[in-house]
Amino acid sequence: MGGAKFAAGFLDETPENEELVIIVNTADDEEFYGLHVSPDVDTVLYTLAGIGDWERGWGIRGDTFNCNEMLGRLGLENWFKIGDRDLALNLVRTKLLREGLKLSQVTERVRKALGVRSKILPMTDDRVRTMVETEVGVLPFQEYFVKYGYQIDVRRVWFEGIDRADPLPEVIRAIRESDIIAIAPSNPVVSIGPILGLKGVKEELIRSPATRVAVSPIIGGKTVKGPADKMLQMLGVEPTAYGVYTLYRDIIDIMVIDVEDAKLARKIEVDGKQCLVLNTRMHNRQDARKLASQILIRIKRLFRK
Repeated sequence: MGGAKFAAGFLDETPENEELVIIVNTADDEEFYGLHVSPDVDTVLYTLAGIGDWERGWGIRGDTFNCNEMLGRLGLENWFKIGDRDLALNLVRTKLLREGLKLSQVTERVRKALGVRSKILPMTDDRVRTMVETEVGVLPFQEYFVKYGYQIDVRRVWFEGIDRADPLPEVIRAIRESDIIAIAPSNPVVSIGPILGLKGVKEELIRSPATRVAVSPIIGGKTVKGPADKMLQMLGVEPTAYGVYTLYRDIIDIMVIDVEDAKLARKIEVDGKQCLVLNTRMHNRQDARKLASQILIRIKRLFRK
């Protein structure tokens, strides 16, 4: 959610002669109603295409749910809601995957069809699945997140299949060739964690000569939306902007925190990193663009790039 909004802001600040590459988590992918669903990829696609539901944070703005309601009437569990227009993308993706295309190839086709200018890369074409051990047992992430509304206690999180998965070659190339690398204000555990957990990704980030920046999804000790604060506590990490910083300190040059957490800036700076204190709440696309603009301006001032 925060990642897609952040990406939209950067897209709006990216000149036509420059390239924005967005690397997206796919460990939340799941099969529902016989369809391959890629929630994070789709949210990025819809948001950047200008048709996403900014307020809700997922799906297509103004979509209806007639099919989903009928599935319930027919006796299927329908707690995972796919809108009627959203359904089209999931049908196309599933069809193309069954025909032998890779997820990255399908994503590229959809990106072009929706007129999205920036490159959107699923982190891998291999199967990785976020699993969550909870008080009611082991659950796939979407069941924990959607069915239970992330209101049950989490004991452990792991990424099934990540040891056998390879990042897309384009992912590694993007890290090596970028001038600026920005980690979005997404859940550090289940949205950013799987990407960093892929073979070689974290090592490439450590070696990267790019200016590397991360934005905290935690404001005032709470996540803007979702279970990031609870998951940080589960890991024994304080649920603050500084706690998020500790997860990224080895792979960033600049940490961005919200004005509400200004008092934490000094704590980050004494660790030898730059800290930007900005309004990081993105109520609309204009807010997202303003945040991206401020980050880019500060980077130019600090590093003269």
